[in-house]
Amino acid sequence: MSVATEEIHDVRPDDNVGTLWKDYLAKIRGGDVGSLPAILGLLVLVVAFSILRPETFTKAFNFGNLIQQSAGVTIVAMGLVFVLLLGEIDLAAGYTAGVAAAVTSVLLTNHGWQTALAILAGLLTGTAIGAFHGLIVSRLGIPSFVVTLSTFLAFQGVLLTLIGEKGSINSGDFIAKLNSDTLPVWLGWVIGVALVAAYAVVTFVNNRRRRAKGLTSEPNLLWALKTGGLAVVIFLVVFYLSIERSPNAHIKSIKGVPISLVIIIGLALVLSVLLSRTRWGSHVYAVGGNMEAARRAGINVKAVQLSCFLMCSTVAAVGGLMLASYSGGVNNVTGGNQTLLYAVGAAVIGGTSLFGGKGRVVDALIGGTVVAVIQNGMGLMNQPDSRKYIVTGLVLLVAASVDAISRRRATASGRA
Repeated sequence: MSVATEEIHDVRPDDNVGTLWKDYLAKIRGGDVGSLPAILGLLVLVVAFSILRPETFTKAFNFGNLIQQSAGVTIVAMGLVFVLLLGEIDLAAGYTAGVAAAVTSVLLTNHGWQTALAILAGLLTGTAIGAFHGLIVSRLGIPSFVVTLSTFLAFQGVLLTLIGEKGSINSGDFIAKLNSDTLPVWLGWVIGVALVAAYAVVTFVNNRRRRAKGLTSEPNLLWALKTGGLAVVIFLVVFYLSIERSPNAHIKSIKGVPISLVIIIGLALVLSVLLSRTRWGSHVYAVGGNMEAARRAGINVKAVQLSCFLMCSTVAAVGGLMLASYSGGVNNVTGGNQTLLYAVGAAVIGGTSLFGGKGRVVDALIGGTVVAVIQNGMGLMNQPDSRKYIVTGLVLLVAASVDAISRRRATASGRA
């Protein structure tokens, strides 16, 4: 189909659900599956665990707990999307999160810094680590796998040095509340309505502008379906989280949207705008898709590489604060154990390609939810860790296989 035909199709008035469905199937057959496999897998997992453990898995308390459990890993995965888009990897992202959280905690607890300054220092620690990785990869040409493997090992020692002989350090009350407290119920609804309204207005205006310039745009029916679907999902989540979910409500009430979910969504929105609405974002995709072509087009490839590693490690620092908040402080395994593996798995399972040039921040959100549901559901079934690892590993392998097959199809159909 020519570009001119696509433009006519996008603005024609006779679009209907059947037409949209046919176009979507053609898109899938062409290899552009996006996050569809992850979404379908998530639905299957939710249904399965709801049937197997209806008395626990479907409870609002478990839903809220699942969000808080996955917050740190999901945010680290968001940062990893940026380096994965380049076809690179950051094996030290987990321990970057741990070191950044440790810096914040040490400054708060041992040196009495103000909370805002201590958090800023932790975030800047992540930025500095990203600058180190990015400069070595972009300027010296050393593979990111080697560079970040070395710092993965080194930062374990740095983390142990920072937390000292006690093996752990408290992160303070403010950090603890980030991944434990909830918003007032009314505020959760206000944010939910605002998100739907903002999406509807921004996408509608953008479609009108593209049509006015003769560019391809979404049919109005597709815009309405997407907006309606988003509204249903958001309102259901807010409604479910607004239910009293404390097992001991007479002692302590727990209801409302978790602060951690607001942080995740807010961060995802900001990062998504950077990738999809800025020239820098288009340069990231260009470099990831074909580095040599991007260089010949005048894109500063080295600067793009450096900026993506900066972004990855800075976002990982935010994830470190969420990890410390959930565990009540920083210890010798904060950011370690399976943090990196789950974070990379979340990004890839959600639809980000390991080959570069394809992926979105929302992929990390979807993939992180899949990983969290597997861990949570199997935990409720009293399955040993060995089986959790096996299932998660198999899901990641399937996701990587789907990525490889879809790229092959996209190349064959001329969409790549």
